[in-house]
Amino acid sequence: MSGVARPSVRVEEHDDRVVLTLDRPEVRNAIDQQMVDELHAACALLEAEPRVALLRGAGGVFAAGADIAQLRERRRDDALRGINSGLFDRVRRLPMPTIALVEGHALGGGAELAYACDFRVGAPTTRLGNPETGLGILAAAGAAWRLAELVGEPLAKELLLTGRVLDAQEARSVRLLHEVVDGGADHADLAEALLAAGHRWADRITRQAPLATRLTKAVFHAPREAHPFVDDLAQAVLFETEDKRERMTAFLERRTR
Repeated sequence: MSGVARPSVRVEEHDDRVVLTLDRPEVRNAIDQQMVDELHAACALLEAEPRVALLRGAGGVFAAGADIAQLRERRRDDALRGINSGLFDRVRRLPMPTIALVEGHALGGGAELAYACDFRVGAPTTRLGNPETGLGILAAAGAAWRLAELVGEPLAKELLLTGRVLDAQEARSVRLLHEVVDGGADHADLAEALLAAGHRWADRITRQAPLATRLTKAVFHAPREAHPFVDDLAQAVLFETEDKRERMTAFLERRTR
């Protein structure tokens, strides 16, 4: 139908995981309002039916940042709406773990989306950074505080205040990337290898007890003052599950063989 915008996020659903592909390769997957809206819809899907999420970008790039043409026209009230920060916080709070597959550039808002995920798997082409101050703004969608949690204050300040971009090996050395996959020089082969690595991570996660995984993530992100009560409460829920009894029984039976 003419006049209908092409989707900017492709959604591929599986029983225990969902693959989300940012699909604006003609602008290096720049995050515009349509993509924000579609990612909110994907979050609603993952909240209603919790599954592991894999986020990737089409065309050899994760996301080169926010759409500068739109960003240039935004004013004070737009900033106060928290267009990207609200979305990325929702991604962070998804019930099940999220895995960013970072091929090529993840800059500005693209980097902040990757930081909001629980795991980040990269490729030799990966470049991560926050050049916002060079555009007269700041990294207001999470990097200004989340990056310090991920890599420590000294490196976070270097990235935020100088605009330095990390390559794949530098990002891996500081654990900003959990793995770097080498799939060869061909883009299609590299994208396939990166997606396969993401599915391996998802396989490891989904082998665990689903409710235990959900509650572990929730407890991990609970504020310090909520502990240890929130830990004990979550454990009380898990102690009553049949999954816990079946898994522990299977463990004991294997040990006695």
